Amino acid sequence: MGGKRESASGSGRGARLLARLAVLAAIGSLAVLLIAMGQGGFAVIGAGLLGVVLCAVGVWWFLAHRGAVRLLGALLVVLAPAAVLVFYTYDGLWLTALVMVLCWAATLACARAALRRARPERTTPAVPAARPRHAFLIMNPKSGDGKVGRFHLVERAEELGARVYLLDPSVPADVAALAREAVGEGADLLGVAGGDGTQALVAGVAAEHRLPFLVISAGTRNHFAMDLGLDRDDPSRCLDALTDGEELRIDLGDVSGRPFVNTVSFGVYADVVQRPEYREDKTGTALGLMPDLLFGDRVQRVDARVDGTALTAQQAVLVSNNPYVSPDDLIGGARRPRLDDGELGVLGVRVEDATQAADLAVRGAQSTGLSVLSARRVEVTSEGTDEIPVAVDGEALRMPTPVVCTLKPGALRVVVPRDRPGVAPPRPAVDWRRVLDLAFGREDRTTASG
Repeated sequence: MGGKRESASGSGRGARLLARLAVLAAIGSLAVLLIAMGQGGFAVIGAGLLGVVLCAVGVWWFLAHRGAVRLLGALLVVLAPAAVLVFYTYDGLWLTALVMVLCWAATLACARAALRRARPERTTPAVPAARPRHAFLIMNPKSGDGKVGRFHLVERAEELGARVYLLDPSVPADVAALAREAVGEGADLLGVAGGDGTQALVAGVAAEHRLPFLVISAGTRNHFAMDLGLDRDDPSRCLDALTDGEELRIDLGDVSGRPFVNTVSFGVYADVVQRPEYREDKTGTALGLMPDLLFGDRVQRVDARVDGTALTAQQAVLVSNNPYVSPDDLIGGARRPRLDDGELGVLGVRVEDATQAADLAVRGAQSTGLSVLSARRVEVTSEGTDEIPVAVDGEALRMPTPVVCTLKPGALRVVVPRDRPGVAPPRPAVDWRRVLDLAFGREDRTTASG
């Protein structure tokens, strides 16, 4: 216990020092601005903000329009930052801009490090896993551009004693039925080498029968494997869990009776993935449909009841199995720091015009167009229809309304290799009030009194 207290005390001192460095760096940024007032300091900030706003407007025009307006939006995205750089260089402001950017980058780096150190992320408890005697694995040879074949996953799994069912890409298969049949024949572990949609269906069967579940990162993006800390570059390493594994108890999402491991999407994205041409040309299909989905007659807004909070006329709603750490980075591959907190993450987007798009780009999660919540239950409907498109872990479905999302806490027993990359520490959102509390010792007093 004494060692833990000393470690916590050291972590607290380190967090306080980093918070104070963040405050000093912020003061340094302000000092540079004041010193540079006569040398265009305000012009540097004004030009930078204007460039960000114009880029956001350009992105909105590119997505929400076709023809000449879309072309103008693309040009704006390219030319706005270029014009800012030319302005800095022509007026001799580039050095001032560089110093201010470096000071602000140091401020953010120290602030995030302080917040991370003040409250280190809890790790999901792991227990040694028994070696399975009758492991049953389903593998999709097309998933991830042929990772099953390239990494010799079938041969490797069979060498370790597992029974492998190789899907035939030309014949639709009910993977949940295959898993249930295997359980009836005595399987004591279920696993999947494939995309997250297939992972979720078999995971649901494993949870139903209280069996361990093995994730093999043979999909394209492998978001679920990433948040479990598995090796996404070499899926064969996931098979090490069959001989030297440990077990994690995590939550399993449920959307109107169907399991999900990552996200359920409603609105714009769900509409796009319904299109048959989406699988062959994802980017082209999305760009072609986006104007109609955002503003046209085909747009289908959704309403969500998030516990006791109402979100109305949303263009998109995303519900995740546990919250993502930073909604600002969700599109860029944000992580979920935990999969066992028993809460759904909810992200609602409602952007009506270029002004709101610019506000979203500048303010991120603080924008009025973005709603970020967590909940135990989410109910989604859409006015004037009894059925809506839904994307469950990237799979296109249609479901009768209301569509209800919940969690089954600790329902899934995931077996992972003892030796694995692990989950990278997430980048925390900067909360300046907490940074100041840390810097001046107020958080320590609050924690002690609690």
